[in-house]
Amino acid sequence: MAELPELLSAGLLLLLLFAGGWLSFKFRFPDVIVYLLMGIAVSGMLADSHLLHFAGEMGIVLLFFMLGIEFPINQLIGLAKRVYMAGLLDIVLCFGITVGIALAFQLGWFASLIVGGVVYATSSSLTAKMLESSKRMVYPETEFMLGLLIFEDLFSPVLVAVLTSLAVGGGITIGSISWTLFLVLLLIAGAVFIGVFLFRKLWFFVDRYVGEDFFMLLVLGVSLTYGGLALLLGLSEVLGAFLAGIMLAEVKRGEELHRIVIRFRNVLLPLFFVYFGTTIEFGNGVPMAPLMVVLLLWSIVSKILTGYFGGQLYGLSKRVSLRAGFSLTQRGEFSIIVAALALDSLKTFSSVFILLSAIIGVFLFQFAPKLAVKLVGKKVVA
Repeated sequence: MAELPELLSAGLLLLLLFAGGWLSFKFRFPDVIVYLLMGIAVSGMLADSHLLHFAGEMGIVLLFFMLGIEFPINQLIGLAKRVYMAGLLDIVLCFGITVGIALAFQLGWFASLIVGGVVYATSSSLTAKMLESSKRMVYPETEFMLGLLIFEDLFSPVLVAVLTSLAVGGGITIGSISWTLFLVLLLIAGAVFIGVFLFRKLWFFVDRYVGEDFFMLLVLGVSLTYGGLALLLGLSEVLGAFLAGIMLAEVKRGEELHRIVIRFRNVLLPLFFVYFGTTIEFGNGVPMAPLMVVLLLWSIVSKILTGYFGGQLYGLSKRVSLRAGFSLTQRGEFSIIVAALALDSLKTFSSVFILLSAIIGVFLFQFAPKLAVKLVGKKVVA
């Protein structure tokens, strides 16, 4: 059978996504899950599609770029001071104790660290998408949740670097960890420097040309360039894109920048979730079923505890903190990156865990406000 032209394939895929989006809207079913399942369904045809991977990567970059626009540098510094305690609690509960559970099930040290890495991070893309689509961006816990996601995005590259070193037999060295931390700090420092000393002084240029068609090329170019620079340094493009948004936030024209980017993001982001689905491998069934059940339960409980206690350390009320905890249970892109380091049955195990966690997490996110009210009550002031 002759291979379809890429243009025809892209058109058919967009039509398929339209049908999925319309059905999810019609039946009020989360579109993210629809796109994930579509990705699994077409994985045999698109698993190695460079075009799908690239388009999806642009979608996730633009999503985090838009989040960065919401955080000028001064606001972000204040956020970091308030969220680091919750971030440390997140590492202990979601990574440390998970490694201990895997060891208790007789897994080796390397396999246990892989499992800990898969369970650790909340899916930034799923969470950000749901916050926006559910109109919860103005809720009091949103800033805390985004701050925690950013903390995870800063810790995860270090974790992935360590696991990669173990996977290739290089072992953990102080030098490799220090180098990764240095690159993260270098990327952050570069964004702060460019934002303060370049874009903050270009407000008059932006005011003059922000309405012109060619201005969108500058906006998209900055987001893709800094995301790509992060990849070049061996870090996450998500981190780079977020920092690019912070840089451009210094021009104080967030509403116009948001309007420029959102239509591109709306086309490209569903492709990321489809690509996400094509990477999930089921192999020959679900191995280590008892461990799967325990980890799914712990992954939910650990995030609820992180949100509940971390949110109160951040300054939120009990009810709002609990709502944040129920909204953070879904795992995603970083889990997939870590799972790619696993072999054979452990890779299949990780893939099934990620899919189930994403589905359960999406539903818990939707019911988080009702669950928080039911468990804590309405009388506590948010």
